[in-house]
Amino acid sequence: MTSTAFITHRDCHLHDMGSFHPECPSRLSAISDHMIAQGLDPYFVYHDAPLASFEQLMRVHPASHLERLKRSSPELGIVHLDPDTAMCPHTWHAALRSSGAGVLAVDLVMAGEVENAFCAVRPPGHHAERANAMGFCFFNNIAVAAAHALAAHKLSRVAIIDFDVHHGNGTEDCFKGNDQVLMVSIFQHPFYPYSGAENQASNMLNVPLAGGSGGDEFRAAVSEAWLPRLREFKPEMIFISAGFDAHYEDDMGNMRLFEKDYAWVTQQLKEVANECAKGRIVSMLEGGYSLSALARSVAAHIRVLADI
Repeated sequence: MTSTAFITHRDCHLHDMGSFHPECPSRLSAISDHMIAQGLDPYFVYHDAPLASFEQLMRVHPASHLERLKRSSPELGIVHLDPDTAMCPHTWHAALRSSGAGVLAVDLVMAGEVENAFCAVRPPGHHAERANAMGFCFFNNIAVAAAHALAAHKLSRVAIIDFDVHHGNGTEDCFKGNDQVLMVSIFQHPFYPYSGAENQASNMLNVPLAGGSGGDEFRAAVSEAWLPRLREFKPEMIFISAGFDAHYEDDMGNMRLFEKDYAWVTQQLKEVANECAKGRIVSMLEGGYSLSALARSVAAHIRVLADI
């Protein structure tokens, strides 16, 4: 049986952007409650996410971005950075934990303590650009983790896979033109943040999908575009921006994926990891806002990671 780390922190439950915001604390509760109900708890190695250090964050973000966010952190109430993205008094620590989870996941996997890891964290990260918080995101968690693998563990090539319904514009901003990083993604297009379909950098393989696309279109993109490019690149570690808002039940977008599609793509990525990367995978939660669909989809994803 695969040894899989499950990394989270109670601070991630405390980040709150308002009672009607879809990126809500209940997302993590839904995942943990479903895992308990399904009897999945005993199969994972649990870790508390540490706080990311400024050194780790500054591999991706300039100091000015970190300082601006810290200054924006309120002592009371909620402060909006844009119409979608807001900070409460707990957001700063939650964001540090979310990035720290990815750093810890890399360290655990590289040390051979686990084969792979899933980080159940919020706020998410893939819209956070180098110098800009946006789209519910403050730090780019997956980029911080990938940069840690390259800098601290001296890997030469890492791949980032993003199957969120929204394009990971922030991750692309962090790594475009970096030949140590290959990013492959699907996303609904045209759709927020209205990027990714044109002028792709040489190390980006974005496959825009029309609204209404389902498992057939998704699997074709993975099989015909992603997998050949990943095998050609031969990553030494695979990172997954695991957004589950392309699910049929999630009204954040207009795509039609199901749990079986998330399980299938996870299996495909595990096979590439086993061939090229000694099985090393770090997966981090991004979107997913229909609570039941999110919980079921995460369960499908991590069952495959853990060979359950």
